[in-house]
Amino acid sequence: QGSLLFSQLEGNTDYMHGPPKEHLVEKYFHPDNMSSAEKLKLELNTVRDEFKMSESDCGSSRVQVALLTTKIKHLSSVLHKKDKHSRKGLQEMVQRRKKLLRYLRRTDWDSYCLCLSKLGLRDNPDYKN
Repeated sequence: QGSLLFSQLEGNTDYMHGPPKEHLVEKYFHPDNMSSAEKLKLELNTVRDEFKMSESDCGSSRVQVALLTTKIKHLSSVLHKKDKHSRKGLQEMVQRRKKLLRYLRRTDWDSYCLCLSKLGLRDNPDYKN
């Protein structure tokens, strides 16, 4: 009985010779079937492309603020009440973003205003130099 089943499978190799079916590929790689980490990676790439100043820019203050904001929004949406370690990491990210925004405000006002408007952040003038 087992050899009969194996011989039937062995004879049916049509799926190996043809190209993959488009609708199955689209269904498999659809964003609904991605993990949250994969969705975050895609979102970070789009944010990086949106905020970069030149083609090779991936580390300017503007880009770093945008990436940190995206990570903060993602982490705060999935954070649990008792997850103290992730909460500490979230607070560190917020402080790093705050420091970068202070630097941007001091050096490049136009980029600072662009970041605030695009990311939906508030201006906090009560900061120490």
